[in-house]
Amino acid sequence: MKIKNYILGTIVLWATACSSDFLDEAPKTSISSATFYQTESDYKQAVSGAYATLRSLYGDAYVMGEMRSDNTDYNYKTNDRGGQNIEKEDIAGFIDISANQYSNRKYYACYRGISRCNAILDRIDDSAISATAKQTYGGEAKFLRAFYYFELVQYFGDVPLYIEEVTSESGAALPRSPKADVYVQITKDATEAAAQLPVTQTEKGRVTQGSAKTLLGYVYMTLKDYANAETALKSVTTLGYDLMPDYADLFKTANKNSIESIFEVQYLQGNQGLQNNFTYQFIPALVNTNVITGLTGNNQSIGGWNVPTDDLLAAYETGDKRKDGSISMGYTDAEGQFVSSPFTNKYLNPHSIFNNCNDDWIVYRYADVLLLLAECLNEEAKPADALLYLNKVRARAGLADVTTTVQTTLRDVIAKERRVELAFENHRWLDLVRTGKAIEVMTAFGVKMKQKYSYLLSRTYNVTADKLIFPIPFDERLLNPELTQNNGY
Repeated sequence: MKIKNYILGTIVLWATACSSDFLDEAPKTSISSATFYQTESDYKQAVSGAYATLRSLYGDAYVMGEMRSDNTDYNYKTNDRGGQNIEKEDIAGFIDISANQYSNRKYYACYRGISRCNAILDRIDDSAISATAKQTYGGEAKFLRAFYYFELVQYFGDVPLYIEEVTSESGAALPRSPKADVYVQITKDATEAAAQLPVTQTEKGRVTQGSAKTLLGYVYMTLKDYANAETALKSVTTLGYDLMPDYADLFKTANKNSIESIFEVQYLQGNQGLQNNFTYQFIPALVNTNVITGLTGNNQSIGGWNVPTDDLLAAYETGDKRKDGSISMGYTDAEGQFVSSPFTNKYLNPHSIFNNCNDDWIVYRYADVLLLLAECLNEEAKPADALLYLNKVRARAGLADVTTTVQTTLRDVIAKERRVELAFENHRWLDLVRTGKAIEVMTAFGVKMKQKYSYLLSRTYNVTADKLIFPIPFDERLLNPELTQNNGY
């Protein structure tokens, strides 16, 4: 990996105040690691630095999480999307390469976060801070390291496994570890984090016991260890989470870190560099965005991405309240004419600065856990138990209970339910891969897309097993001769 990114001669610290918005502070300074890591405040800031990487990780995570799937695509008319981002199109069409900036950013962001976690975990046990601080901050660092590695192993397969701070050039050039070994480390870190973390945190955005157990549930589901997945996920249901009464309210800025939220990346509009621009990427590319956002600005260079597909629109049942809470079918232009151009409205909330938004990104929430638990129980041949969790989610959407207990039928029902409940939240692609449906579903989707857009290249949507993971970045392989490349790239 890149030495300049991962050897901690100095660390960027995200200073925090003792308030409920600890992750909404801007970076203040760089401090030598020789004089740092002395006080509880130092460790708190260092852990906040490990969280800060999440903002860059999720800034365009939708490209690999949603646009790689049948949920979203892009506006094919070149005037209706940002024209400089052909690499997003390549990921959507399965023709990406090892120099693609979007897959590479995920790789780099994860290792930045891991590096920061390693620096903390190498020192915290021998530090003079209180036992309570060691337990909580250490638990947070272990969760984050496990989470970053889980992202890496799902998207890239075998990856280098760094569990200590890199302090030399030779220590940075590790070969890839088999993903089975990476999963062992992920499980260890997440299990220890679950034991160390409190059930609740007073400061918004910090991970909890529920965050770690949800991560464990996902890991076990990915490994098809359903017994352990059931234990982890059922334990989350005892920790005080609940569904928000109204689905659309989940995504309102006023409801950040709600009773349904289990793990949420914190953003803050303003001039501190903590904002996002999800809305402006996801709405159509417009000369004047005022007709949608109420703020004057031109987003033609960035808009028109993560667009709902016809396939997703058709997946909603009649009367499903989640459709209106997730998608706008178009907008009214300055002349009062309705323009049919579907876009996601989950992240469309009032804000005061053009291209500068305040919405958080929810990574894990309670409905996600309920549906994952339903999937788990069905795979364990407990369909009647699965229905209890599935129908709780459907009831909020205004839909009738599912009654089938046929395992194969219920498997498809749960997959569809996860698709519409979690649309635009970066779950669809990994769900398809985890359940073994990615090649089948995306091949069929590609056939439809080529019929609709005859100018798509013949090599697009050639979905093979090689394309279930992404390439190791080209630059990394130049710097580290120990790194091999994934097949097909």
